[in-house]
Amino acid sequence: MSSERTAIKATYFSIIGNTSLAIIKGLAGFFGNSYALIADAIESTTDIFSSFLVLFGIKYSNRPADKNHPYGHGRAEPLITFLVVGFLITSATIIAYESIINIGTPHQLPKPWTLLVLGAIIVWKEYSFRIVMKRSIETNSSSLKADAWHHRSDAITSVAAFLGISIALILGNGYESADDWAALFASGFILYNSYLIFRPALGEIMDEHLYDDLIEQIRMVSIQVDGIIDTEKCFIRKAGMQYHVDLHATVDSNITVKEGHDLAHKLKDTLQEEIPELGHVLIHVEPND
Repeated sequence: MSSERTAIKATYFSIIGNTSLAIIKGLAGFFGNSYALIADAIESTTDIFSSFLVLFGIKYSNRPADKNHPYGHGRAEPLITFLVVGFLITSATIIAYESIINIGTPHQLPKPWTLLVLGAIIVWKEYSFRIVMKRSIETNSSSLKADAWHHRSDAITSVAAFLGISIALILGNGYESADDWAALFASGFILYNSYLIFRPALGEIMDEHLYDDLIEQIRMVSIQVDGIIDTEKCFIRKAGMQYHVDLHATVDSNITVKEGHDLAHKLKDTLQEEIPELGHVLIHVEPND
């Protein structure tokens, strides 16, 4: 299965899961008197829209190169990641606002059965995080990674709600707002995760030096090609699920221009065969003296 299809399947998995959970959380929160669960439902609702954005970003970023986009459309992915982070920040802000309002509003204790609902949600969301994160690593997709962290942040808010409701039920009257404080804490954690998702995507847009392991792999493969003596400069830019490479390769200074040209093509083909995630590879030939 191609990286694009793998990522798309993972995104559909997120959309279906988030839609189901938003409904379950909303109903459980309303009938179970839990503001933390309602806040959790709000986040799941924003997750649905962000997953659709991720789906659009993956499909668009994998469009082939054209006259106006010779390096392809991969840079759309980190841009979509920025929008997903915006959804995370929005949901965290809504949750924090509602929590602060509800802390000062008298209300009933949550129903004990809401803990069973939350327990099941926590297990499912952590499982979802691991599935989608695994797919993001397989496909080198930054927006899919952001989608995975949506699942993890959802699990964290559910854990906070579970603890808050447990405290409220154990301590009884006077502690009804414990689940509201839990939701407020969860909103802060979501904001922190938003930064963790935003920072690598920003580095991708700014072409930061972030790929030392891949550079080492490129150098190792290169020197195994007959005629390549060594490598010098190696620059990498990530665009969507692919890495574009500029590599300086050292060759015998006595070979002809034609031989150097053919050797550069051989090196390029070898790199793309051995490291499938490489996209555009530009080889600059350097003489060895």
